[in-house]
Amino acid sequence: MRNFKGYWDTFCMKTITTLLLLLALTALFARESLAEDPFTAEIVRYSYQIPNQTVIGDPSSYLVQNKDTMLDIGRHKGLGYNEVNLLYPEMDPWIPPYGKHIIAPTFWVLPPTTHEQLVINLPELRLYYFNRASGTVQTYPIGIGDEGWESPLGTFHITEKRPNPAWYIPKSLQAKYGMAVMPPGPANPLGEYMMKFSAGPYGVHGTAMPWGVGRLVSHGCIRCYPEHIRLLFPQVSIGTKLEIIYEPIKFGQKDGLIFVEAHPDVYRKIPDYYAFAMEKLKHYPLAQRIDQRRFWVAITLQSGVPINVSTPPAYDFGRMMIETDQD
Repeated sequence: MRNFKGYWDTFCMKTITTLLLLLALTALFARESLAEDPFTAEIVRYSYQIPNQTVIGDPSSYLVQNKDTMLDIGRHKGLGYNEVNLLYPEMDPWIPPYGKHIIAPTFWVLPPTTHEQLVINLPELRLYYFNRASGTVQTYPIGIGDEGWESPLGTFHITEKRPNPAWYIPKSLQAKYGMAVMPPGPANPLGEYMMKFSAGPYGVHGTAMPWGVGRLVSHGCIRCYPEHIRLLFPQVSIGTKLEIIYEPIKFGQKDGLIFVEAHPDVYRKIPDYYAFAMEKLKHYPLAQRIDQRRFWVAITLQSGVPINVSTPPAYDFGRMMIETDQD
């Protein structure tokens, strides 16, 4: 009996010690998650003109610092993980080479829409917010629904806006999370702001996991970086139109040049990507001004970068993006 009591006392002491350690670690991680977010952003409005100036922004450069990751670099430049990974597929995303100059693809072809209010193009994992009155547009990277939880396509409108939202968990996920409603807080996947739209249980919201921006990670909702949803939320009013499209290949113009921006078929909707590309080219009004070789480079790479496909001679932004830092 004495031996049993001794074992029991030891077990209780170890259990209490373990619980205290877990509580301490929980408090530590809670403090870290509530710490001020080091990433900030300002509204950037790009001018555009249909149909002659539909490539916005310009490529920029970045010098890799000690302890940088590609996720940090992308977020610093307002890019999703997909945008840096497609351009540098062979680079270690966790330990990029210190001191290396890399090109950041901070320019985009506008999606082929009527360019009204909110537009989301799923294959490029990017949101556009148009102001037709001023001829300007803002653009932000997003995370979208994973396979089996695909984000919906169609034309919708914003129906509700909630700061510090609770998450009303779908019945199919309640057993996983052990609750029906998750209160606001650092663990809530909706982040600080939520804008529901007229497609059922879906919304555009922030995130507690910024690494998911530029990935297929959600249950159908649209995730934004925390610093970006803070900019969008006060600008978007209830009733704002939201168009969600699926356009992996986009044509655009800038300074008299023609660009093609090709993205992977993320939801595997297209049986033959090359036949799809040729059909797109066939119906493009300026197809006769496109160099076939350059077009096929863009379609083959599917790098998500606007590539100049104009018949030469022309100054080629796309060639610069392909050839720079690929050694």
